[in-house]
Amino acid sequence: MNKELITERLFQLLISGERDSARKMVDEVLDLGATHEEMTTEFFWPLMEMVETLFRNDQITTIAHRYATRLLRAFVDQAQANYTQKSRRNKKVCMFCGPTEGDELSAQIVADLAEADGYEVYFAGGGVANDEILAEVGEQNPDVLLMFAAAPSDCPQIRELIDTIKEIGACGQTQFVVGGGVFNRAPGLAEEIGADLWATTPTELLARLEQEPQRRAPEDQRTVGRSRRDGRMAA
Repeated sequence: MNKELITERLFQLLISGERDSARKMVDEVLDLGATHEEMTTEFFWPLMEMVETLFRNDQITTIAHRYATRLLRAFVDQAQANYTQKSRRNKKVCMFCGPTEGDELSAQIVADLAEADGYEVYFAGGGVANDEILAEVGEQNPDVLLMFAAAPSDCPQIRELIDTIKEIGACGQTQFVVGGGVFNRAPGLAEEIGADLWATTPTELLARLEQEPQRRAPEDQRTVGRSRRDGRMAA
């Protein structure tokens, strides 16, 4: 199986909207022995990132972006139905994301894989106001609050949410985790806004959740938004 050739060919089919040919190619890769989880982590996720990057840089058209996003969402839905479900971990994850289609798709991929990995996942998607998230987190009392964001404009809301939960002392055991395009493109940003964990891929994220459940951000990690506590200018 030549991963690079498959990715290149599937990318061309996705952005041209060739649904039937794309489906046949996915089936061919599965027939070669790839698992549905591998299809998602080794092909669908990198293709989603490629499409989002090219669209953000005006290197593909809106139509190409829509074709690819909708086809990928269909493939991700189909793959999820065939994931091997691991033993339940008795750990709860609440997930939210930015408002774009890319945010929703990347977060959905992680939500599906986390659920298959044994977590109880509540995924609301994007466009949810902080006050509603706060209320839901207070009610669910999750082990993990996971926020996905692709755009820098999403970060102030995430930072404010983390700050507020910490300041009111709610959900003391909740781990704050972030992922998505903006955190991949800006090394150090996750630490600056006070996240406990972060990762660049779903595989890395699930590994860190399993290996570092007790990791919490030290007070001196956060360098953004300190003015409310120590009077200094926020970054």
